Amino acid sequence: MFKDEVYRVVKNIPKGETLSYKEVAQRAGSPGAWRAVGNVLNKNYNHDIPCHRVIKSSGETGGYNRGPAKKLSILKKEKGC
Repeated sequence: MFKDEVYRVVKNIPKGETLSYKEVAQRAGSPGAWRAVGNVLNKNYNHDIPCHRVIKSSGETGGYNRGPAKKLSILKKEKGC
């Protein structure tokens, strides 16, 4: 299932690193499905799936179901570790 593949890819993003929605889609086996990746992650509330590590290809943070400020805060903390 696509959702499970997305979660598998995202779960393996190392702390302090990010992937773009497009990269996650490619690694999940559906290269054109970057919007679907965003939709899957928007519904994720499992703290074991670090969806905050997925950003836009432009380098912008993109959406986050706990708010964009929270996403940016977590990313900054992780990069400082």
